[in-house]
Amino acid sequence: MMRIIMGIDPGLGRTGYGVIQEDGGVLTAIDFGCVLTQVRGPIGARLVELYNDLVELMENYQPDLIVIEDLYFNKNVTTGIQVGEARGVILLASEQLQIPVISFTATQMKNAVTGSGKATKSQVGQMVKRLLKFTVKRAMKDDTTDALALAICGSTIRTK
Repeated sequence: MMRIIMGIDPGLGRTGYGVIQEDGGVLTAIDFGCVLTQVRGPIGARLVELYNDLVELMENYQPDLIVIEDLYFNKNVTTGIQVGEARGVILLASEQLQIPVISFTATQMKNAVTGSGKATKSQVGQMVKRLLKFTVKRAMKDDTTDALALAICGSTIRTK
């Protein structure tokens, strides 16, 4: 059974997304990139901008499942709060469009994709490219790589 899975790495300034197709265990990248918001704009306006862009992506690709990264608080609480606000926007958009959502921690995602929960960003990127059989050496932001890795994790989960 063919499924479309969208991975999303939440952030206020830059939210990574990756859309893959899973068909009988074969994974294919459909689209990936980052949703950017105005860096100096009011947070409310930035969240609306993020919401609108994500809804457009979700409506365009009509994923069967959305996979997001669990919130992780680092030493920078302000960044953690902003990531939480962006994550809330993702959950709202998904719920309004009735798309199921699951989440993984960064450690779970790294372990599923590389075999080690302590993998580096570079190792995750290399495995994502290998698993999706990328033939073009296109540079990707970490947010995009993480989003694709989350989508790959979601391919192992059966819904419905």
